[in-house]
Amino acid sequence: MKTLIKTFTAAALIAVSTFAMAAEGPGAKATKANVNLSTADFALEHYVAVTAEGESAGVEQLFSEDFNQKIQASNTQSNSRSGVVKLMKKQKGEKLNCTVSTDILEESADFMIAKVTLKFENFTKTDLVTLERVGNDWKVSKSINSYK
Repeated sequence: MKTLIKTFTAAALIAVSTFAMAAEGPGAKATKANVNLSTADFALEHYVAVTAEGESAGVEQLFSEDFNQKIQASNTQSNSRSGVVKLMKKQKGEKLNCTVSTDILEESADFMIAKVTLKFENFTKTDLVTLERVGNDWKVSKSINSYK
């Protein structure tokens, strides 16, 4: 009788743990990472890591809800927050072969405008980035890219 009870208990535990893992879903281990965006410098550093170094943790957290990206090229393009977040997630782990420099053009208690320059072998991408304080965090609210 004791063996039968132990067998049923073991089977019940296996079933419960299996259902618990199934309820979490396949991507449950990859939970959203909280990234420290408490200062404009941290947010700018993370923006560079996302755009140039293939970092994908905290991408949703980095961009403001009304984020907009404009690309100045032969034809001007505009991208929404959802499109940029989707693209950054696809580029996870892809480090760009370029040198990166950042210059802070303007800064106050609640906003920052920075120039991020990505110098590739045959061209240069310049990204003017606007960061704003949203509550206790800093978020990227606008990005304007140009190429030379």
